[in-house]
Amino acid sequence: MLNVGIIGGTGYTGVELIRLLSMHPGAQIVTITSRTEDGVRVSEIFPSLRGHVDLTFVKPSIDLLSQCDLVFFATPHGVAMEQAQELVDRDVRVIDLAADFRMKDLTQWKKWYGIDHSAQQLLDEAVYGLPEINRKKIQDARVVGNPGCYATAIELGFAPLLSSGLVDSDSLIADAKSGVSGAGRKEELGIIYSEVGDNFKAYGLSGHRHHPEILEILRGLAGTDIGLRFTPHLLPINRGILATLYANLVETNSQMVRTSFETFFENEPFVDVLPEGQFPDTRSVRGSNFCKIGLQVSEDERSVLVVSVLDNLVKGASGQAIQNMNIMFGMDEKMGLNGLGLVP
Repeated sequence: MLNVGIIGGTGYTGVELIRLLSMHPGAQIVTITSRTEDGVRVSEIFPSLRGHVDLTFVKPSIDLLSQCDLVFFATPHGVAMEQAQELVDRDVRVIDLAADFRMKDLTQWKKWYGIDHSAQQLLDEAVYGLPEINRKKIQDARVVGNPGCYATAIELGFAPLLSSGLVDSDSLIADAKSGVSGAGRKEELGIIYSEVGDNFKAYGLSGHRHHPEILEILRGLAGTDIGLRFTPHLLPINRGILATLYANLVETNSQMVRTSFETFFENEPFVDVLPEGQFPDTRSVRGSNFCKIGLQVSEDERSVLVVSVLDNLVKGASGQAIQNMNIMFGMDEKMGLNGLGLVP
């Protein structure tokens, strides 16, 4: 049985980790930390876990955490890079759900996160945790940077097209929408109910933190520079990301486009390419670790439209982190992640 710890267990990604791991047959949570809720029972903060998680929040302790096989950081950006090295030195593997180990470009990191990176040596060896493109590297990784939620949806939607050279890599557009939980569990005017309900808006029009992360990964897939216009929007729902993606085709053959998706994801347990004419919605993936994809070539066969949908807290965060854990420790990749979307 794998012993795991969670640093930062009171946020949305933290409680989602707790929920999913409490049902995982090959892992057990031994430590959940929170500086603000030290000494409080987990089920007191999250009654949904009552009877399933019999733990109390504790302050972070390296001695306590070093007893784990793996530690998840469900913390704000900048925390994991300060603490991960000490854990790795004690043979504890690390998965960070924030951005500390996602991007290799330190200039871009400082530009978007406003601080210097303090763990460059670990960053150099860290593996980007998107299993569909990095599975072999994840197997042996000591540190995994879990992808962002927008990034996961967009990268999976564009990956087959770029890797096969079917589209003009300078023509990419991502029109993406997220549920409010993507902003985290915090008090902020822009995400309170009366501001979000009955409303729909674009945000981050001058730039979004996931943009450079997405560019870095897509460049690797395409083997060339990328031109990407990315606009995020806030949906008045709790969970879900729906990304509508556009690109100009250089190979005008609709069957080649569909074949590229079916081949790329043929053996992927959590990516479902829908039949021709079908497109996913956020409800179909809510609570699950699936990314569902629909696609359509324009009538003149000059462009392609892709709709990529996932739950931002599961495949976009905590579920993908557990998928990475399964790969790192040689377990069945689907273990603990077989839940289906909640309908209605």
